[in-house]
This record gives sequence, structure tokens and C-alpha cells, in this order.
Amino acid sequence: MSPDLLMLLSFGLCLIIGMPVAYSLGIGGAIGIIAGLSPDMLATLGTNTYNSVAKYPLIAIPLFILTGIVFERVGVAASLVTFAQSIIGQRPGGLTLVAVMVCLIMAGMSGSGPADAAAVAMVMLPSMTKAGYPRPFSATMIAASASTAILIPPSIALILYSVMLPGMDLRALFAAGLFPGILAGISILIPCYLIARLRGWEKGTTEKVERPPFRKSFIKALPALFAPVIILGGLRSGLFTPTEAAAVAVAYGLFIGVVIYRQLTWRSLFDMLNEAAKLSGIILLIIALAGIFAWAGTTLGTFTKLADAMLSISDNSWVLLILIMVLVLFAGMLLDAISIYLILTPVLIPLINHFEWNPIWFGILLAMNIAIGQFTPPVAVNLLVTTKVANIRLEHTFGWAILFMATMFSALLIVMIFPGIALWLPEYLGFAID
Repeated sequence: MSPDLLMLLSFGLCLIIGMPVAYSLGIGGAIGIIAGLSPDMLATLGTNTYNSVAKYPLIAIPLFILTGIVFERVGVAASLVTFAQSIIGQRPGGLTLVAVMVCLIMAGMSGSGPADAAAVAMVMLPSMTKAGYPRPFSATMIAASASTAILIPPSIALILYSVMLPGMDLRALFAAGLFPGILAGISILIPCYLIARLRGWEKGTTEKVERPPFRKSFIKALPALFAPVIILGGLRSGLFTPTEAAAVAVAYGLFIGVVIYRQLTWRSLFDMLNEAAKLSGIILLIIALAGIFAWAGTTLGTFTKLADAMLSISDNSWVLLILIMVLVLFAGMLLDAISIYLILTPVLIPLINHFEWNPIWFGILLAMNIAIGQFTPPVAVNLLVTTKVANIRLEHTFGWAILFMATMFSALLIVMIFPGIALWLPEYLGFAID
């Protein structure tokens, strides 16, 4: 058996038996090194794991994770929901508009879909259930809307993608994700609103909910609304780098949590730091051990051989692009975003170069595809969060998940056909897009 095949089979077998992705990558890479190179080359394990995480842009990942947890805990979602309700008011389908709008705004703060899903679900699910919405529908809609966090800056997944492609401008990648993220949100919003109106949800509620005063709710939500402005405005003006933007976001979140919303205590701060450290440790461990797998695959030529095998299927760029999107879609149903980027990007880079695809546009397509996986069973990290809040079983959401998967995939096809949707804004802002 060839070393390439042995490495891939070892990795796949580890996943099948339930081993964590990080250890599967490390073991698969180590077996590839022993089989294809020499046991003496295992001495490179320490160097490869260190080099994988010793990258300055990766500092932004734990900081943005902490930002998401802070904004989740300080009551930002509640103030945004009240503000959105003051704009939309009580009408059939109105709560769907509120939920999607709040998810899109929250996405511009944290870059974490599960954190946004948890924050919005805890605020919106009780009122939506009271208004007559089925809990499986509400849980799936919020999970799907929160998945836009992987697209709308700041996105943790896009940070990792920029690190894996040398020379990639993270600011351009962030800007490129904005309009596709909004388009993905609209692709969830339209069917939700139409279904709510057709089925008469909210229409049959007997309790008249008073519309929140716009001025008061706007003032209360202003600190939260200002967060994306600070992050994106600072990046655009050159005031700070993406990594510095993450530090500024943490400081701003702590400031509004202590001074304005007054929701944070020393105990809650310790709990948030503890949770952020655990999540960051998991992600960075995956990245570190993926360095072994990536080095072994590159040295053995495994990734080049896989790319050549894909090219042998078809040399038509559109055929191969659609095949890649289908592959990533299925991968997104089984793996988390970080793992998908680490496993598939080394294989896809030769194809990006061969067909001269724009790497920024391609990265956004990957992100949109992975976003679908965040609410599509069996893994569906966002959906696991919202179903837990809704106290329902995951299988109750399958029908709605398939519907939203189809609508968001249609948004993906639009961005695929019209690359300018992703590339116009970074080009307009003067960022390098080649």
C-alpha cells in the first residue's frame, strides 16, 4: 500500500472510530511520515506543530472567541431584539424579520455562529413560541441565520483561510464576505417570512404586544450597533490590523458590559475567560496537529496527487467547481469549519492555481458552503445549540434544515455565477484582490 493511501486511510479510520479530529490529523500525518519517509523524520513533529500555530494573525482567533462570549453574556442580543421590534412592529412574520436581522448584526461582532445562535435563541425562542411558531422551525431558522457569522466579518474561519494562503490580505477577505453574508441572510429571511404569513403565525395571537419606542430602544442598542462600525471602520481606515481589531473588540465588549449594560461581574469575567481558553485551546490544538498532516501530505506529494486525480475527472472549471462545492457541502455536515479548511485547503490550492480562480472569491464560496453545514445534521453545531435551548430533539428539525439548505445553496450559486458580489467591495475599498 502506498504511503499516501496509508496516511489517508489512517486518518479516515481514526475519524470513523470516533477519535477527535485533532488527534486523527496528527496520527494520520505521523503514519504517513513513517511509511513514506523515515521514522527518523518524526523528529520534525515538534517543529511542525510549533510552526503551525506560531503565526501572528492566529492571535486574533482566541480574541474574537472571547469577543463573541462577551457580547453573548452582556445582554447585547436583548437590546438588539428590542430595537428590531421597534422598527418592524407586530405583524405576521415580523418575528422572523427580527430574528434574522439580529443574527446578521451579531455576526458582525463575534465571528462565531454557535455563540450568536445561543444568544439569539435564548431571547427569541420564548416570544416566537408564544406567537405560535413551531419550536423546530424557530430553532432551525435561528441556527441557519447565525451561520452567516462565518461570512460576515470578523470571521474566525476566514482568518484561518488567510493564514493558509500566503500573501492573502485578510482585510480584503473580510470585506468580500460582507455582501455574500447579507445575501445568505436574505435567502433565509424570504422563505421564513412567506411561510409565516401563509400559515398565519403571529396573526392568531390574542395578546397585543406593545411596540417598543424607537428612540429609547435605539439609544439602548447603540453601543451594540457601534461594535461592527469600530471593527470594520478601524480596519478600513488602517487604524489597526485585524489582530489589533480583535483586541479592540474585546476591550469594547468589556467596557459596554461593565459601564453601559452593567451585566458583568468578576465571577462572570472569570467564567468567560475560562470558556474562551477552552475553545481556543481546542481550535489551536487542531491547527497544531494539522501541521503534521499538512507537512506529510506536502512532502509525500499526496495533495498534488489528489488534485491531479480531481483534474482527471474533468478539465472544465465549472464542472470541477460544482464537484468541489458538493464535496465541501457533505464535509460540512460531518466536520467543523476549522477542520474542513485545514484538511481541504492544501488539496484545493493546486486547483485554484490551475484554473486561476480568484482565491478571495473561492474562499468566500467555501465559507458559504461550510455555513450550510453548521445547521445541517448530523453534526450541525448551530442547530445543536438552538435545539438545546428549545428543548427539542435534533431530528424534529430535519425538514426545515433541508429547506434552508436549499435556499442558502441558491445564494451560493448566485455568488458563484457573479463573483463581483464578493469582489466589488474589497476592490472599491482599495484592497488587493489578486
